[in-house]
Amino acid sequence: MVSLADTLTVRRQRLADLIDVPVLLWSGQRRLRNFRANTYPFRASSHFLYFAGLPLENAVIRLESGKLTLFMDEASPASALWHGASLPRETVAAQIGADAAYSLEKLKRFADAATIAAPDLATQLEQSRLLSRSIAPADAPHGEDLRLAQAIVTLRSTHDAAALSEIRSAIAVTLSAHKAGMAATPNATVEAQIRAAMEGLILSHNMTCAYNSIVTVHGEVLHNETYHHAVKPGDLVLADVGAETGTGWASDVTRTWATSGRFSPTQRALYDVVLAAQDQAIAQIRPGVEYRDIHLLACHTIAEGLIDLGILKGNAVDLVEKDAHALFFPHGVGHLLGLDVHDMEDLGDLAGYEAGRRRSDRFGLEYLRLDRLLQAGMVVTIEPGFYQVPALLDDPKRRETYQDWVNWERLADFSDVRGIRIEDDVLVTDDGSEVLTAALPTDAEQIEQWVDR
Repeated sequence: MVSLADTLTVRRQRLADLIDVPVLLWSGQRRLRNFRANTYPFRASSHFLYFAGLPLENAVIRLESGKLTLFMDEASPASALWHGASLPRETVAAQIGADAAYSLEKLKRFADAATIAAPDLATQLEQSRLLSRSIAPADAPHGEDLRLAQAIVTLRSTHDAAALSEIRSAIAVTLSAHKAGMAATPNATVEAQIRAAMEGLILSHNMTCAYNSIVTVHGEVLHNETYHHAVKPGDLVLADVGAETGTGWASDVTRTWATSGRFSPTQRALYDVVLAAQDQAIAQIRPGVEYRDIHLLACHTIAEGLIDLGILKGNAVDLVEKDAHALFFPHGVGHLLGLDVHDMEDLGDLAGYEAGRRRSDRFGLEYLRLDRLLQAGMVVTIEPGFYQVPALLDDPKRRETYQDWVNWERLADFSDVRGIRIEDDVLVTDDGSEVLTAALPTDAEQIEQWVDR
C-alpha cells in the first residue's frame, strides 16, 4: 500500500516538473463566527491539502525542486487544556514526508515564492506581509502566481490512485445517506427531517458535508438551502447531498423522488426525459471528447423529450440553438470533482476552461462550468435537470422571445413538477468511463422501491 508521504512526494515532484520557482501555500485559519472563541469549523485550503495531505490549521508548506518544508508552531499549553494534545511538528512532518520542519517564525527567511491567495482574509494579509507584495485574488492571479495556478490545474484536473480512493470513500457514504433520506421520507413532515437523516448518516461516518445540502420540495430553487417546507403527498423531493472525507475529498450526488413513493404520470414523464439526457451524456464520456459536446447532447435530449410531451414546439436543433431548452435546463450539465465539490473554482474559469476559451454569454451556455477535452483520470459530474423557475418562465421578455416555441397551456399540465435533477459522479477511464455512484439507482421504479420500503 502506498503511504501518504509517498503519494505527496510524487505530487510535489510533478509540480517541480511544471514550475521552476519556489512555492508557498498556506492552509488558512478558522473564521470567527461571532466572538473569538466561537469559530466556524476549520477547512484547510484545497491547494494546501493536495500537497500536504493533512488538514493542518495555520500551517505553511514550501515546495521547491520536489522538496517540501513544513512551517507550523507547536500547540500551546492553553490549546492542550481546551482541545487536547496535538501531534508534535516533527511527527506531522514525518507523516507527510517533509524534508524539514520549522516554526512559523522561520518562514520569513523563505519569503520569495509564488503563491495562491488563501481563502480567508486574515491569511491573505499575512501572505502579503510576508511576501512584501500584494496578492491577487485566487481567480485573477498574474506573474509567477499565474504560472503556479496553471501548474496546479494541470495536476489536479486528473486524479492519482490515492485521490480516487478518497473520492470513492466519500461516495460510499453519500450513497448510504441518500438511501437514508429516501427511507425517512414517508414519515417526514418537513424537509429538515429528511435532511437530518441524510446528514446524520454522513456525520456518523466521521465525515462532513462537501457543500450546503439541498433537500427540498421546491426543486425549482436551484440552490435551495431552507428546510422548513412541509412535505406533502404529491410533492417531489430533490436532494443534492454529498459527503467530504477528513482530508477534503468530495462527492456530489442528486436524486429526485416522490414523497408518496410513486411518481405521478406527469412527474414520471419528465423524470424519464431527464434520465434519458443523463444516460446519453454518460454514454459519450471517454478521453478526447469535448465536455461542451456532452452538455449540448443533454440539451438536445431534453429538448426532444419536451417536444414529445408537447411542451416545446419545433425541432431540437433549432430549439437548442435558440436556447429555448434553457428555460427549463438553465445550468451546465456538470463540473470537475475532487478536493472541491466544484473543483478548483476558486481559480475562476482557469480550471474549467481550456486555455484560450472564454465563457459564452448565451443564455443556454453561460453557466457551463467545464469546457475542456476529457482526459483519463478526470472525475466529472453529470447532472441534467428540468425546472419550472418563475424568474425565467414569468419574465415578460423571455415570454415574448419564446412565445412560438413553448406550449404554455400544455406546460400547465405539469404543474406538479417544480424541479427534477439526477446527478452522478463519473470517472473518465482510459477507454471510456466508470459511474462511481452507480450503486444508487436512477431508474424511476427502483427509486420508488427505495422510498416505499
